[in-house]
Amino acid sequence: MISKTPCERILSTSAWEGGPPLSMWAFLVRLEYILCLSSAFSVMSQLHHDLSPRINQTHLTPSQLKIRRVGLKVRGSNFTLEGFPFLIVAGTVHYFRVPRGYWRDSLLKLKACGFNTLTTHVPWNLHEPRVDQVSFTGNLDLMTFISMASEVGLWVILCPGPYIGSDLDLGGLPSWLLKDPKMKLRTTYKGFRNAVNRYFDKLISKIVPLQYNQGGPIIAVQVENEYGSYYLDKKYMLYVKKALVTRGIKVLLMTADTGLELKRGYLKDVLATLHMKNIKKVTYQELSSIQGHSPIMMMVYTASSFDTWGALRNSLDHHVLMMEVREMFKLRFSLNFYMFHGGTNFGFMGGAASLNTYLPTVTNYDYGALLTEDGEYTPEYITFQEYFGSVLEVPMSLQPGHKQKTVYKSVVRLQFVLLWEILPYLDPPMKSAKPVSMEMLPVNQGSGQSYGYTLYETYISTGGILSSRGHVQDRAEVFLNEQHMGVLDHSTDHLNITRNGYQDQHALRILVENQGRLAYGKAINTERKGLTGDIYLNNSPLRKFTIYSLDMNIKFIQRTIPKIWKPVSNRVKGPAFFLGFLKVGEPKDTFIKMEGWTKGVIFINGQNLGRYWSLGPQETLYLPGPWLHSGQNEIIVFEELTGGLAIQFVNMPFLGY
Repeated sequence: MISKTPCERILSTSAWEGGPPLSMWAFLVRLEYILCLSSAFSVMSQLHHDLSPRINQTHLTPSQLKIRRVGLKVRGSNFTLEGFPFLIVAGTVHYFRVPRGYWRDSLLKLKACGFNTLTTHVPWNLHEPRVDQVSFTGNLDLMTFISMASEVGLWVILCPGPYIGSDLDLGGLPSWLLKDPKMKLRTTYKGFRNAVNRYFDKLISKIVPLQYNQGGPIIAVQVENEYGSYYLDKKYMLYVKKALVTRGIKVLLMTADTGLELKRGYLKDVLATLHMKNIKKVTYQELSSIQGHSPIMMMVYTASSFDTWGALRNSLDHHVLMMEVREMFKLRFSLNFYMFHGGTNFGFMGGAASLNTYLPTVTNYDYGALLTEDGEYTPEYITFQEYFGSVLEVPMSLQPGHKQKTVYKSVVRLQFVLLWEILPYLDPPMKSAKPVSMEMLPVNQGSGQSYGYTLYETYISTGGILSSRGHVQDRAEVFLNEQHMGVLDHSTDHLNITRNGYQDQHALRILVENQGRLAYGKAINTERKGLTGDIYLNNSPLRKFTIYSLDMNIKFIQRTIPKIWKPVSNRVKGPAFFLGFLKVGEPKDTFIKMEGWTKGVIFINGQNLGRYWSLGPQETLYLPGPWLHSGQNEIIVFEELTGGLAIQFVNMPFLGY
């Protein structure tokens, strides 16, 4: 009998009669790549037999390396920094998903756990929400975040895009790109290339002074993100590389791809790194064939995944997680833990996935991270800290304590105004014979509408079957006059419209929400939102629309609507805005629990906390203390269907089962 390697044994389902039990699949899928890894690279562990049990890199920190001669390099099977062997132990934190007041707290916890490098991504859509209006202030102050990482003793791997994925709306690309009907995202198409060039002119000039060779903490830059799975233009990756290098990027360049797409995403003279997905024994053979005997970097090592509305929470056995990390350390793999601190999809930044059905992300971006959404320690953090301490010489560093939480008194004195009542106070609507997608609306200085809701209003004289034929993107509440008729979405494409009353004309109102554009895949080129085509009543296309942009940005929310707020005495049928005030002494973190409410968005002092939905799994929204101030704090809720009678607060999150 021929004996099998560990890899071959784990891949052979005949080891179990009828295949392995379903409860074992999650374990096996993740274990597969580690056992294949061990089989393919057992020789690597022999090469490291002379290494000491604990790796000492305490002299390779930003504060210790004052004289910078040689940055991060590839030397055989090792990375080196200033000529010394260097194992990258990185964790991802997104500055845009963590309140600025807590950046230092998260970075100190990353350092104290034993990590030596921060990885972060740069979302183009947040930095340039309107064409040629690029911002690096407030919670988007990338340069301060990178400098802060250096101050606490961390190196930085930067992923500037232009596409970054990261489960963001359109993968971090700005939606105004889709105003061009011929747009080909992530290609050398002239319209895309010109927009990237203008953006990179502004972004890269900010990054250049923060590189290692100029005394900064950036030791590597990732070229795009997992392009092998997209690969619509074989010239594109070379273009992005040149766009970085010609603007002054001199540090080590990397690509990152899944096991199946490694060769298609590879660039000559750029280090190929791995996403843990779809790793097989052949993956390492391919890696060796394209770049020889080089260090292995698991650039996306992930504990879990994002949660989606209406589904159970994603979870993982962290014993399996630790076993995998131990195996990688034995083989001297460098790794990046995605996510170390997941944070929150504040506002409308969250994207969506498509696995035979549309799956919008929840507001929480917990992602099985080592810190909770609000930045608290998890049991897994302690486990990893203890393990890293056993294999690495970890320098003593400040470890922040727990942040205080509080339960504020419920806000019960609420006022409301119906959406229909504020329409005259909004910017003039667009008149159009046919529906127009939100990206094509003449708003935001020609950049169109990116997020939020769009209201389409027309008049009908008869009832019947209203059909969307797939043109509702993503979810529409349908009203006849002010009466709710039902919902059109990705799974429901028709409604029965019944007339009430004897008037000749009835207002048909279709309130469409963009729940998040796809973050991945070739379909991103078609991710326009709102009504993207005709809507039919009894198979006849409707015409003569009045279209209101309800993007719910700060300007929209802070608009003064005088003397039309009314007190809430009973449950109000929406869509409606609700106003309340939270009185605060010392601002502290808390969580909002929208019990009795249905679906909508919450704003505190003009900051969009994100979406809530009784569908679950998420039941609480994180309210960071730094976004509150002593005294009165304004809360505005936009509720789509039925409002509650109070806004409640709790001191711990509930994210579902």
